[in-house]
Amino acid sequence: MDMNDSQRIEASREVVFAALNDTEVLKACIPGCEEVIKTSETEMEAKVVLKIGPVKASFSGKVTLSNIDPPNGYTISGEGQGGVAGHARGGADVRLEADGDATILHYTVKAEVGGKIAQLGSRLIDSTAKKLASEFFEKFAAVVGPQPEPVEGEEKPKGKWWKLGKA
Repeated sequence: MDMNDSQRIEASREVVFAALNDTEVLKACIPGCEEVIKTSETEMEAKVVLKIGPVKASFSGKVTLSNIDPPNGYTISGEGQGGVAGHARGGADVRLEADGDATILHYTVKAEVGGKIAQLGSRLIDSTAKKLASEFFEKFAAVVGPQPEPVEGEEKPKGKWWKLGKA
């Protein structure tokens, strides 16, 4: 499966790049993500629960970052095991382009699945992958982008990203 698209994020390239490397942001944005643990500067481990058609599986896998070029982008690759459901392997080239005060995030994904999941058919797998990518980037743009100003008397939003979105 190959997929490419772009997403406009209302934050600087530096803020977007930092968020793409923040395990808490990734955990909050990846659909079904239960944990993301950084094991080194270029490696992470993740656990994700996904439902693809009638198959629900928990995937555990390793993710590696390469071709790191802050704040312009990187290549992310990984593979995960879903037990009897099968396995997934793939990668993405992520490129960040400044667009005024915002950033255009371009991505090209290549992935392959095997086992029980592969038997579901490429149409179902492709549509699920597109849906998951869309959910990730919508949530990512909301988390990383500027947060609304609090109404007088209310507290500022919790978390570090509300400050960075204003940079």
